Amino acid sequence: MNFNTILGTKDFLEYLRGKQASFILSCSVTKTAQIKGISQAGIPGKMYLTPTLDAEFLATKEVRSLDNIATTIKGIPTPALITRAVHELKPFSNLEFLNLGFEVLPKFEYFKIHDFNITASENIKIGANIDAMEVFQKGVEFGQNYKTSSEYTILAETIPAGTTTAMATALALGYDCKEFFSSSFKNSPNNIKDEVLKTALENIKPHMDIFERLSYVSDNMIVFNAGFILGLQATKHKLILAGGTQMAAVLLTTNSILKTMGGEIDSSKLALCTTKWLFEDENSNIKALLELLDFKINAYNSQFDFSTSKSKVLKLYDKGEAKEGVGAGAALIYASINGIKKEDIINKVEEFLGE
Repeated sequence: MNFNTILGTKDFLEYLRGKQASFILSCSVTKTAQIKGISQAGIPGKMYLTPTLDAEFLATKEVRSLDNIATTIKGIPTPALITRAVHELKPFSNLEFLNLGFEVLPKFEYFKIHDFNITASENIKIGANIDAMEVFQKGVEFGQNYKTSSEYTILAETIPAGTTTAMATALALGYDCKEFFSSSFKNSPNNIKDEVLKTALENIKPHMDIFERLSYVSDNMIVFNAGFILGLQATKHKLILAGGTQMAAVLLTTNSILKTMGGEIDSSKLALCTTKWLFEDENSNIKALLELLDFKINAYNSQFDFSTSKSKVLKLYDKGEAKEGVGAGAALIYASINGIKKEDIINKVEEFLGE
């Protein structure tokens, strides 16, 4: 099991080979997820529980706010199973959670949930109702004060309908990238998304500054983590953005804020890691998104797949029915550079499913 270099060189990951990593999961809810048919990142009618259940499973190997693991309509389980499998085989030195707008707090003890007094954002069709400047500043402050004993940190996300808000964010900031964003579905519900985006972007007026735009159409995960990236610049700490096109939107937002404020970034301390499923998705283009940045970025995808699995449900990942989330791609690459075998990960995930 290995990884592929999307952009940059493999040196960044080779330098981290064998080193300790902390894992942070950004958890957020956008009420955009309530729009019927827009996402399959969770249980229809209960999408707001997805971040809660992902956090619970990642931390404790069980869900506590529902009877069973959240699956899509087709029965595909959350990518949290993959990240948890890696954590059991080669534990992250720390698991921490960012409350960027839970609707229901996860039920566990001991694990740190950083609370920022941020509430779930609204449906972007009527306006996300985010105080983007305040959320951004909270992210900057968190980055400036972030301390860990690990050599690097993996920053992941869980937010259903996040690809829609990510697309709206990038378009509102003026990037020509509508065809580059992925979906939780194999076949993206483009008609629904197009209608949502059209309505949402009608709220954007030419005179609006960047934070006004973000306040209308973005989500807390994107805005906060753009701040976290820039706050962390004051340190030497290395950061892996764990995700696909949503994390690319975080970088594009960071890029636009830098252009607006006239700042610079040392992107040699940054990388993005995603899955093979996301990288090979014919309906999105992570590389093209990252090439819109004004700074260079190292980006990689895991080569892991479920081709040797006995599970029909897991094989749906290989057919594009699920692609990324809860840091799965970065967790798999972390496994690669720490000598974890593909079969061991597959066996663990099958064990979680009782197969």
